Amino acid sequence: MMMRIGNFNHVEARVSLIQQWFFLRRLSLWSMKKEAELESALSRNRRWIVNNQIKNIILRYPNNEIPIETLQKKFKTLDLQGKALNWLSKYPCCFEIHDNRCRLTKRMMNLVAQEHSLIDSLQPLFARRLAKLLMLTLRNRLTVLKINEFKRAFGFPDDYVIRILPNYPNLFRIVNESGRRSSMAIELLHWDPDLAVSAVESSAAKHGTPPRFSCSLPSSWVKSWERFREFDEIPYISPYSDPRGLVEGSKEMEKRNVGLVHELLSLTLWKKASIVKLGHFKREFLLPDRLNVFLLKHPGIFYVSNKYKIYTVLLREAYVGSQLVDKDPLVVVKEKFGDLMQEGLHEYNQRRRLLNVEKRRRSGVPLISVDGAKGRRRSHEVDDDYGDSNGADSKVGGLFDPEERKRFYRVLFDDDVS
Repeated sequence: MMMRIGNFNHVEARVSLIQQWFFLRRLSLWSMKKEAELESALSRNRRWIVNNQIKNIILRYPNNEIPIETLQKKFKTLDLQGKALNWLSKYPCCFEIHDNRCRLTKRMMNLVAQEHSLIDSLQPLFARRLAKLLMLTLRNRLTVLKINEFKRAFGFPDDYVIRILPNYPNLFRIVNESGRRSSMAIELLHWDPDLAVSAVESSAAKHGTPPRFSCSLPSSWVKSWERFREFDEIPYISPYSDPRGLVEGSKEMEKRNVGLVHELLSLTLWKKASIVKLGHFKREFLLPDRLNVFLLKHPGIFYVSNKYKIYTVLLREAYVGSQLVDKDPLVVVKEKFGDLMQEGLHEYNQRRRLLNVEKRRRSGVPLISVDGAKGRRRSHEVDDDYGDSNGADSKVGGLFDPEERKRFYRVLFDDDVS
């Protein structure tokens, strides 16, 4: 009798744990165990994205200047809190403030000129990228609204429709069957078999090996490695092949879907994408409904993060540490912008630290305490712009605790996730 009660309690505990986690899934997507180097890459990109958006806003205004008050109103669309003036002051190498107006510095304007010149020279690359994107869809077409969701991820200029498409009339055409602006789509006119080669297939051809995915996991993830090897035994299915002959839920369909997400990420500048935005293309790409769960089943290929509450999937093999391996020409120019941004942020932090030292000296506070505080502050400087990135996790409590996460995965997969 005691054994039965013990077994019942054990089963009840397992059920309770699973119910807790499935309840949590209603509130947020899952993310993997955080890896400092990849999280650092996402953090760096996030700050760059925000400042790039501010740059684009400024360039749309007359004389490339914008009133601070006007920019403040746009901060909500940038998912930023606090005062615009405080944010701009953190990047003095990028933004100049005068008469309650903001403009780009001369160094920033030089980078803008370089970027615009490069975009003009990369039109053939953009056309190739757009063609491959359309070839991945079931009908070889996508609405302009949906392409716009990923246009910056692919490096497309804002005016790509009127800048690129007219130069390739034999490759693309605009269709609008309903006449509504929202239904305007770009259709592929010519299927080029030379373009229907995935990044996995291209890499395999260079090395003279069969096309296979690579796994970037620590050797301690024994069970995950076993699952990857089992998955890798399934023959590779090109994402450019027609998937309608595959059985939904089959291993072959899973293999094709992994290959499609891998190819999509390979086409982006930073080899990463928003999971929410990817989910908007389920019908066009025939992706699974629970996309986040699907991606988490392949931790050796994809890294899933909820950094800044923006659920992102990143291609592991594209990074060594926190650095992107193969950099698109646009990425090289954009990294110069990032370096300038970091230079300004460092200058701002140094100036703020010196002001704090002087303030504490006047107050009679021993300077050694300032040095000690400086070390503590430095660990938070990266996230000061956004607040505590783990704030929501801490509110949830034990459900996001690392040990609780391990217990969940052991129950669900009977696996160690260390």
